[in-house]
Amino acid sequence: MTGSRAAQTAEELRDAGLRVTAARVALLETVRAGDHLDAEAIASGVRGRVGHIFLQAVYDGLHALTAAGLLRRIEPPGSPARFEGRVGDNHHHLVCRSCGAVADVDCAVGTAPCLTASDDHGFSVDEAEVIYWGLCPDCSTARSTSAP
Repeated sequence: MTGSRAAQTAEELRDAGLRVTAARVALLETVRAGDHLDAEAIASGVRGRVGHIFLQAVYDGLHALTAAGLLRRIEPPGSPARFEGRVGDNHHHLVCRSCGAVADVDCAVGTAPCLTASDDHGFSVDEAEVIYWGLCPDCSTARSTSAP
């Protein structure tokens, strides 16, 4: 990570009201450089940047960064929580039923919240979360070539 990038990340943390630490800078940069990473993968990436960090410290940092709106947590059913740096828009996700790969997909229709509830029960809806399920290209190819 370049010094200017680290300084920019530190400024984002300050602007969000968070204390700047090497671990938080590394967490944010690791998630942003990754692709829908789980906590174990993030911990590994952070260790590669700053050395040893306890997994609980990673969870605590992810919670703080998510609460501050700097990261987004997604939890596809049957999968561990994943984290991404794409925030501030109302995008959705594609999840492979076979390997668990996750990909972003922009809103299905219109502007946020993308989908209109048939009955909002008086809620003021500001976000819709949609998960599309299927097979990624690699798993589709593997399945079609192994079929009898």
